[in-house]
Amino acid sequence: MYRKMFLGVISMMLLGTFFVAKSQASELDKKTIVTVNGPIQVPGKVLPAGTYVFKLPLTDLANPTLISIYNADETQLITTIQGIPDYRPQITDKTVFQLENTAPGQPEALKAWFYPGDSTGVEFKYSE
Repeated sequence: MYRKMFLGVISMMLLGTFFVAKSQASELDKKTIVTVNGPIQVPGKVLPAGTYVFKLPLTDLANPTLISIYNADETQLITTIQGIPDYRPQITDKTVFQLENTAPGQPEALKAWFYPGDSTGVEFKYSE
């Protein structure tokens, strides 16, 4: 009986280790899923209405302003954008996407992205 309990406890601990590792990877890449109801601009592209995944490439975690944007199921890389650091005085527990008005007839532009709990984020720069 003690052997079965011991094996059960060890199994639960191993299972817990796998789940923790997965959630830590998500924190590292700051994966964020967002659905937009209309088109929005990101530097160099216009994203039509739909669902997108924003995240840091795990190959370059030293650069927290390099953002990859994927389709909803992450099977297609849409674009990778080099932003600049941005800061906010009020930290929230929710993702914040700041949009900016553009010229008439143009979709709004994504100005900044802040991950929940972070005071630093990414500002997106557009060519003049």
